[in-house]
Amino acid sequence: MTAAPADAGVEPAPERHSCEAIAWLDEVAPEEAVACGGAKMGRLAELLASGVQVPQGFAVTVEAYRRHCRDSGLDGRIDEILSRVGPDPSDAEVEHASAAVRELFASTPISEHLTARLTEAYEELCLRCVDVNVPVAVRSSATGEDAADASFAGIFDTYLGVSGIERVLDSVRRCWGSLFTARALAYRLRRGISHHDMPIAVGVIELIHARASGVAFSVHPVTGKRDRIVVETSWGWGEAIVQGLVDPDHVEIGKADGRVLRYDVAHKKVVSAFDFAVGAVTEIEMPAKLADRRVLDDEQVGAIAAAVTAIEEHYGHPVDVEWVIGRHRRAGDPVCIVQTRPVTTAEPEPAVSAASPPGGPAYDPVALAQKYLFSGRPIPGR
Repeated sequence: MTAAPADAGVEPAPERHSCEAIAWLDEVAPEEAVACGGAKMGRLAELLASGVQVPQGFAVTVEAYRRHCRDSGLDGRIDEILSRVGPDPSDAEVEHASAAVRELFASTPISEHLTARLTEAYEELCLRCVDVNVPVAVRSSATGEDAADASFAGIFDTYLGVSGIERVLDSVRRCWGSLFTARALAYRLRRGISHHDMPIAVGVIELIHARASGVAFSVHPVTGKRDRIVVETSWGWGEAIVQGLVDPDHVEIGKADGRVLRYDVAHKKVVSAFDFAVGAVTEIEMPAKLADRRVLDDEQVGAIAAAVTAIEEHYGHPVDVEWVIGRHRRAGDPVCIVQTRPVTTAEPEPAVSAASPPGGPAYDPVALAQKYLFSGRPIPGR
């Protein structure tokens, strides 16, 4: 009788694939993830490989973008438009060029081959989520957008609550086009950076049905104090925070012992909720019973703090983290992480209190959310 192999019955580790047109978060090699899927999706793949809970999803890779631009003729048409804009253009010239290029992306169909690959991947995601026409977030994920010497963070498009392959395809094209928002285009033109040197990927990830969501910083984002984690949160998805439509609850947690140092409950007038009739996330009036209710209990605060601490330790530098608590999460489960970025503005701790007294830094949760938070549909000027 032949002896069973030593690893019989042990599930093999998932095969890690190099970059192709489609790269699944759980299949792309972590060391290739950012180059393949851009900054946002690349870091999600890195976090997943390190054991952090993230949504299911895939990236339409940098290579897919490059092939689309080359094979469709977009490269030449974009270069022609930009050749008419000088290195120090007026705002009007930048806006005109941006609109022209973005319209090209919106109107240029994706090839049959890539459409088939995207359709196959979206159907696979629906299968993994055990859902039909699963709602997803379609998110721009540019290379280099969070680099310390660049200021591209937050200026590319995201579409939240996209359902059905036709809407996914349309959103992917529009995310590609957002590489040429007026702000991004002006930045590159004035610094002599070619758009060919900054390609873009697009993430298509499961939309977690959010009970609550928010952003958390592993350092105080105003005072720079490194002894605490700061959390901004509201009910539903984070888009109402991003758009400045709701004042979020504000929480500060001590890093040393996980103790809640302060919890300020805001009066929350608006909530971002999924509208199944139109297949999109939209803003509605906050139910009266939730408006002044504390969003997070102590267990949930602890789970968020644990995730943020683990991510900071993983990367070795301060981070801001976007998180979601799903409707079906149970006590003891990890929170779901949907974005992380380095905090590049953290300075040595100044001699001011966290409460920012008169004369100290002003704490503006809306401004901070707009700077850092990732979820949501495109916001004008971002």
